[in-house]
Amino acid sequence: MALFKAYDIRGVVPDELDAKKAYSIGRAIASFIGTGPIAVGRDARIHSPELTRALVDGIRDEGVDVLDVGMVATPMLYFGVEHLGAEAGVMVTASHNPGEYNGFKICRAHAVPVGEASGLREIEALVSERAAAPRAASRGALSQREIVVAYADHALSVGEHRPPLKIAIDCGNGMASVGLLPVLEALPVDVVRLYFEPDGSFPNHEADPLKLENLQDVCEAVRREGADFGVAFDGDGDRAVFVDGGGEPISADLATALIARRLLKRHAGARVLYDLRSSRVVAQEIERGGGDAGICRVGHSFVKAQMREEGAIFAGELSGHLYFRFSKDLIADDGIAALVALLDVLGAEGRPLAELIEPLRCYSASGEINRRVADADFVIESIAAEHADAPELSRLDGLLVRYATWWFNIRASNTEPVLRLNLEADTDDEMTRRRDEILGKIAVLGERGSS
Repeated sequence: MALFKAYDIRGVVPDELDAKKAYSIGRAIASFIGTGPIAVGRDARIHSPELTRALVDGIRDEGVDVLDVGMVATPMLYFGVEHLGAEAGVMVTASHNPGEYNGFKICRAHAVPVGEASGLREIEALVSERAAAPRAASRGALSQREIVVAYADHALSVGEHRPPLKIAIDCGNGMASVGLLPVLEALPVDVVRLYFEPDGSFPNHEADPLKLENLQDVCEAVRREGADFGVAFDGDGDRAVFVDGGGEPISADLATALIARRLLKRHAGARVLYDLRSSRVVAQEIERGGGDAGICRVGHSFVKAQMREEGAIFAGELSGHLYFRFSKDLIADDGIAALVALLDVLGAEGRPLAELIEPLRCYSASGEINRRVADADFVIESIAAEHADAPELSRLDGLLVRYATWWFNIRASNTEPVLRLNLEADTDDEMTRRRDEILGKIAVLGERGSS
């Protein structure tokens, strides 16, 4: 079923996902989890209420209780699962996708994600079976639960300092504002508000802050209003991208390094993870801060699993996901908490964000470059053979090759039919030269793979 992706369920409404499918998926989720209650939240997309009702009906028809936490951001649903002691959670959202999309993010108790390798394929296999199965003799109960106030305290717990700064915030008409507003009430900050009203049609711009065009409004607001910095959230609030006081975007790996260094002041010697596309400066900063740096795969289910296995306190992905260990059992990516953590950094350092970030911009990065190829595995294996003698070669996620003055990673996307390249070098000239070499090989090999 094309709806089932690597990390979630997602498709165009109603062509790929409608109420009937949502009902069947609800029954499959409840059957797979086996017990309740299951917490359910939704975003502001115009079809989310209908899909949520159908999903909830399916869960209840399996005899499983539902805790409805209402219209929330995804990190709030994760918190709700833990706070309410739920056995699982389902968030009705399509994250940063355009308004015609919708879907479901699923997690177990303690917000442990359900992905392709941890149950999503089993749920997919159950959809048809449970849709035709008799309903449970006793229908599950439905109750409404309020979590907004408790969530605000939870998000605020990641930072100690509360500097009185001016911040431009772009919620992109997504869900971040629902959890953000009570957090802002507790902070002595002056906020320039952009698109705080949840609107599933996303009338101003896509709620995807990884695209530079979607950052233009917050960058301009920072410069126009003289803000200390800015932040833009994605559609469901689990990602945040920052811009400095000059309105210049900050890549998420550098934000990871900055926040990690501060957290290590509170957790000396702790383990911190970074995804393998991140700049070398991230590991260097973690180690300078006395921490134990570890590399991880791309994808929230992989990051969270490794954090649990290795006892890490924090992790960051180039995509803008920043992961916090909120307690012994709860690990979650949370854009709102990331804002609180950055404020803590700025309060502790007493210096502008641009000044803190500038020393971290010491290498030249290509950014993520996508290329369509006929056979991604063929391309990866061919390039791996050409670099077999490199000082370091890893298959953790695709192909990672490291040399003394440059490195690159190529990996097949989990969500799109493309090959992704990230490359970094000590200088701009070397980055450009190496990037063009690798892209040229990808182009040639991509054509061969189709023959």
